[in-house]
Order: sequence, then structure tokens, then C-alpha cells
Amino acid sequence: MYKLVAVLATVASVSAFVPGSSPRFATRSTSLNADYGKYDDGMWDNSAKVEIYNAWDPATPRSAMNFNPFETFEGNTPDASGRYPGEAFYKDPKRGDINFNQMMVERKEAEARAASPKPGDAPGCAGCKN
Repeated sequence: MYKLVAVLATVASVSAFVPGSSPRFATRSTSLNADYGKYDDGMWDNSAKVEIYNAWDPATPRSAMNFNPFETFEGNTPDASGRYPGEAFYKDPKRGDINFNQMMVERKEAEARAASPKPGDAPGCAGCKN
């Protein structure tokens, strides 16, 4: 008799941990709504950055598909989705190999961009982080 009572008490206490069938216990799916850029899983090299820069519109609000890949913020450059280290959804990009000659070519390109920025590219514009 005591064994039967002990078994029934155990079964009754276990049912306390089973989720109820009530609608208030129903699970809901969560959506993070994280947008990622064109090169999110691809190689984030200078040619990819130039392509994103050429498509960038400084007058349009900044997004994963509209940002200046050469803009720095607090000493950091953005990932392939325009996010900076420390921000939500930042992903360390895949970077290609580089050598000194490539660096010199990229330096000349950077100097040319700085000498003639896109129209509307000014600190505080909609497409800029700064």
C-alpha cells in the first residue's frame, strides 16, 4: 500500500514539470531581423569594397547594403555588412591575402577617393556612421 502511494506521489510531482497545453505556454518564434551585406560570407577584399563603395549613396540612410566600406569609426573599419566591432551582429570578415605592391595600389586608390569624394559624402550625412 505504501509503495503504491509513493509511486503515485512521484508520478504526480513529475507532471508539475511538464509544460501545459494552455495557450499561455505556447512558444513563439523569434526573429532577429539581422540584415547582412552582399559579401557577408564571401571574400571581403579591396575589389569587394570598391564595388560596395561604387553602389553607396550618401544621401540614403545607412544599411547593410548601403554603407561606405572605407569609413572608419573609432579606429575600426566595418565588416561586409557595415557593422563595426562591438556592434550587434558584427561578423569578422574573410580577408584575402595581400602584399606590399597591392597595398601601394590600394593607397593610390584611397588618395584618389579622398581627393574627390562622392557628392553628399560629408560627416553627418544619412549614409555615414560619423
